[in-house]
Amino acid sequence: MLKTETPSSTHTALDDYPTDQLVHAFVDDQFNAVRAVQAVSAQLASAVDAAVPRLTDGGRLIYVGAGTSGRLGLLDSVELYPTFSWPRERAVALLAGGSQAVYQAVEGAEDNFEQGAADIAASHAAALDVVLLLAASGATPYVMGALDAARKAGALTIGIANNPAAPLTLQANIGITLDTGPELISGSTRLKAGTAQKIALNTFSSSVMVRLNKVYGNLMVDLQPTNAKLIRRSIALTVLATGVSDDTAKAMLDLSGYQIKVAIVALKKGVSVAQARQLLEHTQGSVRRAVSGQ
Repeated sequence: MLKTETPSSTHTALDDYPTDQLVHAFVDDQFNAVRAVQAVSAQLASAVDAAVPRLTDGGRLIYVGAGTSGRLGLLDSVELYPTFSWPRERAVALLAGGSQAVYQAVEGAEDNFEQGAADIAASHAAALDVVLLLAASGATPYVMGALDAARKAGALTIGIANNPAAPLTLQANIGITLDTGPELISGSTRLKAGTAQKIALNTFSSSVMVRLNKVYGNLMVDLQPTNAKLIRRSIALTVLATGVSDDTAKAMLDLSGYQIKVAIVALKKGVSVAQARQLLEHTQGSVRRAVSGQ
């Protein structure tokens, strides 16, 4: 029996707990998700280093999963555009059962190896793409079909599973095992197995975006200000990065089309918006190098 499916030897009378003890047990168990990701930080770093050159050369991030794993991949993919201005067409999420499966389970979809392969083929995966494949079991047929097709296409494959020695992690170019063990509710991998996957995805994609010059210091300087809150955040980030007043930051953001990186470079270097864009182009979007003249 898979570790994620094995009944937990702790909290065997979960249904008899008073509510405060019940909540405490669930919260405490989530710390095991953090520990599982900490244990594979070296593998995550290797995945980031392998992915960045492909993405720099125009590759895409393609997420593949079923059920909870697929929805977590979808969540990570859709947040990359507003957070880092990562082009939507370069963050593709493939979910067993299609878009309908976002809202309700599509029975049997995860068991279809051929559909996983077909969905990768339809995405036109190629050598520059980075395919993240997620499955708590590490053997979901839909995900394994996608893995087979992605490898044949020459894409970089990163397999993320929650069981040791899983076919997914053994056959992917880079395997990451989030060994979260048994769930408090037996087999309910939407619990700490899902939490560990979410942490791993956050860590991977955020690290990739830092390496792609989407962050200056620890400031999110390449966001898309698509609403009033994000417009205010753009002004605040520009102020933090440059030390100018809110009014000065807003004026430069207006001139730059609310491109925070351009506004920061223009203000810190005392140059025009056009010159700031040229500096950023020369440094592949690195604010730090544009400002320092490296």
